[in-house]
Amino acid sequence: MSIDFTGKVAIVTGAGGGLGREYALELARRGAKVVVNDLGGARDGTGHSDAALKVVEEIKAFGGEAMSNGGNVAEFEQMQDMVAKAKEAWGGVHILINNAGILRDKSFTKMDMADFDLVVKIHLLGSAYATKAVWDLMREQNYGRILMTASSTGLYGNFGQTNYGAAKLGLAGFTKSLYLEGAKNNIKVNTIAPLAGTRMTEDIMPEEAFKAFNPVNVVPAALFLVSEDCPTNTIMGAGGGFFHTANITMTRGVALPEGQRTPEAVAEHWAKISDRTGETVPQSGAEQSMAAIQRLQGN
Repeated sequence: MSIDFTGKVAIVTGAGGGLGREYALELARRGAKVVVNDLGGARDGTGHSDAALKVVEEIKAFGGEAMSNGGNVAEFEQMQDMVAKAKEAWGGVHILINNAGILRDKSFTKMDMADFDLVVKIHLLGSAYATKAVWDLMREQNYGRILMTASSTGLYGNFGQTNYGAAKLGLAGFTKSLYLEGAKNNIKVNTIAPLAGTRMTEDIMPEEAFKAFNPVNVVPAALFLVSEDCPTNTIMGAGGGFFHTANITMTRGVALPEGQRTPEAVAEHWAKISDRTGETVPQSGAEQSMAAIQRLQGN
């Protein structure tokens, strides 16, 4: 099976370098017309550059089609303008990879709330703004593929990254509701948690790991998750040639009868409440309510 993007229009945010650049290049090699979006700022979000233009030049050099866009994902109107220009030039937008992000790492006790706010705004709200800008167009087309970027920090935690982790797990949650809303219009929504050596991680990863986790090794997962026959509501981790899925699970739990619903009873039954034997992977929040009713009925 060959995965081809001929006839598709893709937007990749934060595509001036690192992972976004690799996504944009490979999408173009496989036939997509690509909007290379990048504000071109430093790792902490400050400054500007012409990074997106350079990637467009690379794409055009091998015969691909691309346009640059310097819009800030944290400004909804700029995302609307980006989508409008793509539609005007190429007739639509079929793929959106929300990749743009910044880091402002500090332990929570030392963190200014301005740094918390900005990281959440760029990652979480920025992805929401870009997605909202393209959402109605994808509904009209009856086709869309959207990829959110989470991380191991969001899924599992890392010291000194409370702002980043909150934003990244928020994106996984965004996916889990959005895929339900997009299903009837053939819009599939997934999440990727990359392991990549980029400027975002160059002073976090040991040198050998940094080299091993070349961003190019994340591309197969990302492009699969925005392809024609991709799954939906999937969280996939990828890096260094390693690929896995991550799931938010639910244990069978315990149904406590009336008169025994106390903190002490929860403590007494904690081992059984947290027993992962027979746990499930709910596909919507409604399944929690259904499971509760079943357990209360003795099932």
